[in-house]
Amino acid sequence: MAGRAAVRGCVQTALKAANSVVGLAGMAVILYALWVLRAWSKQAADLHLPAPWFIYTLLSLGIFMCLLTCSGHIAAETANFPCLSCHMIFVFLLVILEGAITADVFLNSNWEEDFPNDPSGKFDEFKNFLRSNFEICEWVGLLVVAAQALSIILAMVLRALGPEREIDYDSDDDAVPARLPLLRNQAQHGANYVEPNLSRSSDSWSVRILDKANK
Repeated sequence: MAGRAAVRGCVQTALKAANSVVGLAGMAVILYALWVLRAWSKQAADLHLPAPWFIYTLLSLGIFMCLLTCSGHIAAETANFPCLSCHMIFVFLLVILEGAITADVFLNSNWEEDFPNDPSGKFDEFKNFLRSNFEICEWVGLLVVAAQALSIILAMVLRALGPEREIDYDSDDDAVPARLPLLRNQAQHGANYVEPNLSRSSDSWSVRILDKANK
């Protein structure tokens, strides 16, 4: 049981670390979206135009990743079956979405037509930034995807290990037989202490009866 608890603790720590990587990426996306939104609001202050879809998409994606990280930490701490299952499903859907977008970009030569028009031009700036720093962005993207895949695997392992209460129950069951001899010894000692008192009371009663008979 001690080895199982140690393995369970290591899996919980690794799952939290993988979720932290996803959370840091989400915070970076939120900060970038807020910076782009601030720049757009300065440019479109006199035109009264709504924020483009690109900014809203980045902001929603960053918030979703941060919420996913929080749920992953809660699932790792409690090791609850429904929490781990929901966490795995949402992470899997995010990985599928990222894989679909990546496949569309690399396999479709006219992938830009799949996205709506961005009047702010920030989407074009983002594409140029990715192209100029393609190697760094590639490694960052692979790190985030690997953290997400590792989060799914660790959640499956933690779900297989089960919650911590089962381990506590097993340890309590093992400790009960060790306590029973102590209770038996106490009962035996109590019986030994009672027997002299009973013998003394019977002796004193017999002495009183003899005294009365002699009188």
